[in-house]
Amino acid sequence: MTLSVAALVVSYHTGPRLAECLYALKGDPDVSAIVITDNGNPPGMQAWLDRFVAATPKARLVRLPNPGFGAGVNAAARLAAAPYLLVINPDCVIRRGSLAEMAGALAGAPAPSIAGGRIFDLQGWEERGARRETLTLPRALGLARWTLDQQPPPPGPVPVGAISGAFFLMRKADFDQLGGFDEGYFLHVEDVDLCRRAQEAGGAVIYVPGAGALHYGSTSDVPSAFVTAHKAKSLARYFRKFANGPLERTFVELAAPFIGLALKLRR
Repeated sequence: MTLSVAALVVSYHTGPRLAECLYALKGDPDVSAIVITDNGNPPGMQAWLDRFVAATPKARLVRLPNPGFGAGVNAAARLAAAPYLLVINPDCVIRRGSLAEMAGALAGAPAPSIAGGRIFDLQGWEERGARRETLTLPRALGLARWTLDQQPPPPGPVPVGAISGAFFLMRKADFDQLGGFDEGYFLHVEDVDLCRRAQEAGGAVIYVPGAGALHYGSTSDVPSAFVTAHKAKSLARYFRKFANGPLERTFVELAAPFIGLALKLRR
């Protein structure tokens, strides 16, 4: 049975991998719509996107002055009418049949729920972040395990603390129930925040190993120091947002300056 899925793609200086991502979505029979948010690509890529949309009836394009990844996804979601939303990075290429796997995992799952798939590199190795524990301060500081990619792959869908915002499926009603991404995050951690809110609302976060996407990675023309700085700010926002009581909030404020240092050392 063919699904009806709107694929949401946010692009900022992604480079030629964006074309591979979009052509794979265009050819997937379960993708009924593609909504692209151009968050500020160079003129040549903007012209290519215009041609792609003109030649692809199921594709739409929105251009924004780069309000951040989460805001870009939210803008695309507002234009989508399909019952399912696929959020996929512009440097990811979906594997055919993955959407049925993720939709199957969502069937019967309590609202609001999220299904994430296996993200792998050019060598076929599972990347970090596709399945994770619930984020805590010790894990953010590198003092405890967060990602689960070094664990044996599960035989089927399993509940996890968080999946990756690079490749996941939600029922549109669930995404709308949560209000989409928190646009206070400019880059990074907005996916972990969404997973946390889904679970606190009574839903589930599910890792689906049978669904997959090739991730090229590091294709965006953005300095790594810029990305690291935003990741540190986003982590601090996350812990402030979910802190329980004044004691934990005080601890977060004391630890916040060390989050950026931990990320720099890890990089």
